[in-house]
Amino acid sequence: MNLLYVLRGMWRWQALVEIPILAAVLYMILRFIEGTRVAGILKATAILAALGGMILVMQPVAKLDVVAWLVNNSFIPALIALLIVFQPELRRGLIHMGRSPLFRAFAKIESATSNEIVEAVMTLSRRRIGALVAIQREVGMRGYVERGRKIDALVSKDLLVTIFHLGTPLHDGAVVVQNNRIAAAGCLFPLSENIDVSSGLGTRHRAGVGVTEETDAIAIIVSEETGNVSVAMGGQVEFQVERDRLRRILRQEYLEKTTGLEPPQEEL
Repeated sequence: MNLLYVLRGMWRWQALVEIPILAAVLYMILRFIEGTRVAGILKATAILAALGGMILVMQPVAKLDVVAWLVNNSFIPALIALLIVFQPELRRGLIHMGRSPLFRAFAKIESATSNEIVEAVMTLSRRRIGALVAIQREVGMRGYVERGRKIDALVSKDLLVTIFHLGTPLHDGAVVVQNNRIAAAGCLFPLSENIDVSSGLGTRHRAGVGVTEETDAIAIIVSEETGNVSVAMGGQVEFQVERDRLRRILRQEYLEKTTGLEPPQEEL
């Protein structure tokens, strides 16, 4: 008897937590679809769902076996169809969620990461120290990280400059930036075999282009001979990239595409 009383008390406590959460989620959904074409479609969907529920309830009595079978087997296809139909609205909703303070905190972290990378690259460029930094985006780079020297440290200008400083054990390899952290250094990338792009390029540049042919990473290359900065993406390379141009590339191709937000100009 005491155990039953405790279980009932737990159910009441859970209900006090769950009901406000479900109400808040429902409120957010209704606010999001208000005044859009989604509202009308969801109303029709709700009506069809109610009819389907009535049919399933009546089925044991009315013996509507064929109709009940159709209702039971149409749920998953209907759900997939709704996801396809609402794809633009879902995308806008996710972007809207990304503008919340919580997601902005992640954007600030990534903005700070890009700042440190830019400052490190410009310092290496002035000193004519060769470097190769690959920034992971959607496609994972675990294989490259595992073959390098794992570091797992926050991205900082001083650490990047130290890694590529002449005489250090890891200066000849590449650095992989993963989830706003330096995942590994001394990584080896495949050399590009695209003659149209890599003809006349050195090993470091060919490796930078090569990794972007196999992944969607952004590769930043600093020439040891000239100090010029190059950026490779999608198997293509842009030479003599200045500081402001590098900031814009990281904002457009890294920050905005990974967070859905454009950070304030002063952060870049």
